Formats: sequence, C-alpha cells, structure tokens
Amino acid sequence: MIDFDFLAALAREAGRAILDVYDTDFEVQRKDDYSPLTLADTRSHRIIADALRSRYPGIPVLSEEGRSVPYETRKAWERFWLVDPLDGTKEFVNRNGEFTVNIALVEKSVPVAGLIYIPVQDRLFFGDVREGCWEESEGLRKPIKISDGPPNGVVRIVRSRSHPSPDLLKILSLIPRHEIVNRGSSIKFCAVARGDADFYPRFGPTWEWDTGAGQAIVTAAGGTMVDFFGKPFVYNKENLLNGPFLIAWSLEWLIDSGVLEKAAEVLG
Repeated sequence: MIDFDFLAALAREAGRAILDVYDTDFEVQRKDDYSPLTLADTRSHRIIADALRSRYPGIPVLSEEGRSVPYETRKAWERFWLVDPLDGTKEFVNRNGEFTVNIALVEKSVPVAGLIYIPVQDRLFFGDVREGCWEESEGLRKPIKISDGPPNGVVRIVRSRSHPSPDLLKILSLIPRHEIVNRGSSIKFCAVARGDADFYPRFGPTWEWDTGAGQAIVTAAGGTMVDFFGKPFVYNKENLLNGPFLIAWSLEWLIDSGVLEKAAEVLG
C-alpha cells in the first residue's frame, strides 16, 4: 500500500509554500500555451519532485513544471509519479480558493493511487484502486465512495468553473432532471468521489497531470472514467495531452442514458 501519510505531509508542505505566495501581490507569467504560471507553481514543483525522488529513488517523476522528459525516456517507465504541483492556477489567480496539489502513481499506463490536497481548506482526498478511498479534514479520516445514483432521480452534474463548454448543452438535453454543481480544478473529481455529484463531463483538453490523481480517486471510490467512446483513459502517451472524458457513478448509466452515444456524436 502507498504511504499516504508521507504523501499527505508532502502535499501539505507544498500547500504551505503555495499559500505563502497566495497571500502576496504575486506576479503572473504565461507559458508557451498562454496558461498562467506563478511562483507558487514552481515552488510546489521543487518541493514535491525533490521529496519523491529522495524517498522513492527508483520511481521517476513527471510533473507539469518538469514536463520536458522525452518520450524516448518515458516509454520505458513501468511505474512513475505524475504530479500537478498547482492545479487550477486560474482559480489561484482569481483568489477563489479552488486550487489543489495533485500527486498520482501510475503503473503500466493506469493511475493506481492518487492524492488531491486543497490548501485553503486543509482538506485531503486520497485513494488506492486496490484498497479504497478516503477524505481527511480537521484531523479526521473517513472512507468515501461514489453515489449509488442520483438522489430523487436528479442528476448532479459538476461543471468547470473556469472552462465551461457550449457542448454541455447537447448532453444536458438527454438528462431532463439535473442540477449543475460548479467546481474549480481537480475538486470536481473529489465531488464525484465523495457522492456530492453524479456526473462530470469534460469536453475541453486536459493534460495527464490534470487527471491522473483524480482518476485514481474516482476509481478507488467505485466510479468510472472513460473517453467519449467508452474506452479507459491511458497515461504516459507520446503526446501528454488528453482528449475529452466522462466520469460517472456507473458506466451502465452512461450507455443506457444515451450520454455515451451523444458524446461520440459531439466529437463528430
């Protein structure tokens, strides 16, 4: 089993470094893809990458802020850490508190363990697909699991606060009874994992470090995450960019409701 106590302490250390920057009049730079970058991203990256390499010298680290590892090197990896040192930089810049630290362990292209930490709330979610899923807050750790289905038949759909998609309306037409839950960053995965939401469709592109920890947590909680054709997500691809995905409490519901078929149509 993964040493989640070590990972939790590491995520909290990174979170403190992030909050130190959050409380200042920080500068926002732009990466090559025009996404925002702050000192908090780079400080968190150094803390996490250095600690993981020291504690687990035989397991390589792939991080958003250290993404330049060539595929010729990566393709031989059987196991590696996948890290987003600050997920939700837009939420960080907007100062709404909905940003996270994400750490995942990937084995043979599949995230098998993941941790998501919300620094502003000092709240942790972690899961091992072989052991289960937990939430830790105010010193208390409790198991969590996916919902058994929408309460009262109303599907709670979690939507990105910073990346809304007009294509979502095409899916909503298949779900007449629904309500929208807005969340930022990888907190959307946590909402589904703990049963606060039932369905999370993502139309826009993401990177592997955006989804690895969240996928492990949702899977460990009993949920499912597939692409728009119903196929499992895989990691350590030559191109680290992800396509769209669907997360729900049940793959059968995605099929029976027609959502999966409509999603494929949206892609054309």
